[in-house]
Amino acid sequence: MGEAIGQILSYGVAVALSPFPVIGMVLMLATPRARSNGPALLLGWVAGLALVGTVVLLVSGGAGPSEQGQPAVWVSALDLALGVLLLWVAVTHWRDRPRGDEEVALPKWMRTVDSFTPARAGALGAVLSALNPKNLLLVIAAAAAIARTDTSAGAQAAALAVFVVIGALGTAAPLVLFFTLRERSQHVLDGLKLWMERNNAAITAVVCLLMAAKLIGDAVTDLSS
Repeated sequence: MGEAIGQILSYGVAVALSPFPVIGMVLMLATPRARSNGPALLLGWVAGLALVGTVVLLVSGGAGPSEQGQPAVWVSALDLALGVLLLWVAVTHWRDRPRGDEEVALPKWMRTVDSFTPARAGALGAVLSALNPKNLLLVIAAAAAIARTDTSAGAQAAALAVFVVIGALGTAAPLVLFFTLRERSQHVLDGLKLWMERNNAAITAVVCLLMAAKLIGDAVTDLSS
């Protein structure tokens, strides 16, 4: 199981560094339904990660290493494709980053969080984790990395659970601050939201670039050996 967990640590951290769910959580915590919508958003985020990861694990059954210890060619090809797609996401976000005093463009749903119900907040969390291009690619890469290890189904499930927990840390952080600091948390959360809004594109671009380099490097190494 240690091998499987070792494979997903970097992917989990990359998913945790997702600005939009953090911004969304802070906005939710400033609404009258903060105590219900905040946990619902986190639950949806966790469910989305777990669902996509589980599907990939099931589809990738039998992707363990060969007798020579090398991954199947299709597994390396998947790494290469995911790396190229992440590189494209990185370039796109870097080009779209705000410059100077340029206003930051935010999704329309951020202006309507006051009207959210817990069910809608949970659905938003699932969409942000499972359908956001960056997160979707990272979850696929993490689950595929787990699937290729020569470990039992139980160990792979445990590794996926560790990945989900790590990937949820960024979204959970504002919620923890809210319940521990109470009224004193508002100033900290407002500052975090503003910083995330301003640096969302740059954060996403850097994270995607680093993970693209890892995936492409691993794929080239495997395909050339």
